[in-house]
Amino acid sequence: MTDTITTLNPPASRRTLLLGAAVLPVAVAVAAAAWTSTGGKAAVATDDAYVAGHVVPVTPQVGGTVTAVLADNADRVRAGQALVELDGADARIELAAARAALAAAERRVEGLFAAEAERASLVAVRRLELERARSDLAVRRDLAERGAVTGEETRHAGDAVRVAQAALDAARHAQALAAAQTHGVTPQTHPDIAAANERVRAAALALERTVVHAPLDGMVTQRTVQLGRRLAPGERMMAVVPMDRLWVDANFKEVQLRAICPGQPVRLVADVYGDRVVYHGTVYDVEAGTGAAFAPLPPQNASGNWIKVVQRVPVRVRLDPAEVRGHPLRIGMSMQAEVDTSTCPGHAVSSAPAERSALYERQARSADAALAGSGTAP
Repeated sequence: MTDTITTLNPPASRRTLLLGAAVLPVAVAVAAAAWTSTGGKAAVATDDAYVAGHVVPVTPQVGGTVTAVLADNADRVRAGQALVELDGADARIELAAARAALAAAERRVEGLFAAEAERASLVAVRRLELERARSDLAVRRDLAERGAVTGEETRHAGDAVRVAQAALDAARHAQALAAAQTHGVTPQTHPDIAAANERVRAAALALERTVVHAPLDGMVTQRTVQLGRRLAPGERMMAVVPMDRLWVDANFKEVQLRAICPGQPVRLVADVYGDRVVYHGTVYDVEAGTGAAFAPLPPQNASGNWIKVVQRVPVRVRLDPAEVRGHPLRIGMSMQAEVDTSTCPGHAVSSAPAERSALYERQARSADAALAGSGTAP
């Protein structure tokens, strides 16, 4: 038995040596290729990277029945372009009723100011009547002292003074009541007129919103709206993807993150174009958590049997807009990302400019113009 083992061991050792000799050149070649591809620089790479972008939902701000659909999937649209039209009959009726209510409010307010002037005139009349009654009373008292008139006439004159005084007080109260409804305002700034103006503006804005416009430039996707459908405010009809605001989410392993920092250059290759097209991006930052932590059903590692799994954390990479225009990408496309970690700029990349849409301001201006066109704007 010992002789047999001694006879078999040398061939096994020779096979191991031959296998090692064959594998070693391959490993060296792979390492050399990796070193050459990075230009001799330190780098981390992943093929778990995908194009991402904003998917902006298009929803109506008012309810209504769809009367026209003016855009479909894959259509390129401009900001402010009409996408869907809703039946505006109800909104037009509301606008006409609001304008009629405004006209009624104007007449009512004009009556309030006229009533204030009338009450002021009435106070002046009552004051003259009181002065005349007092004068009559003084004359009758003088005559009564000389016996020219009876005491009854003097009492009647005194009653007339008291009646005139009461009438003056009533007129003054009526004037104060009228003044309270117009104090500190003009006919154009009266609260009743202001409220009626706002109702007209709201009705005009609702009519303006029966046409749903694209909030920004992009491509239409996820269309679900159909003709004749009754929509509620906020119900999703389609989405617009701004094709000039794409980025890449590169999912690196935890152990790779220690060398990644904002500002590092990134070399990216898209599967759709292959190695012939290289994108040059910049690390924006490492996101706030792993993909598993923000999943709809995050793992509960404290329950049951636990098996450690290496986590991946998304790293947002900004793309060069000029390169994306030259070789367009689509959300969800696969990418290969390689971060040059030989240097760390040590400062955060400037954040993207605030996103704003002038669409809603334009709608508000249209409503103001409708109010001004009726000649009722303050």
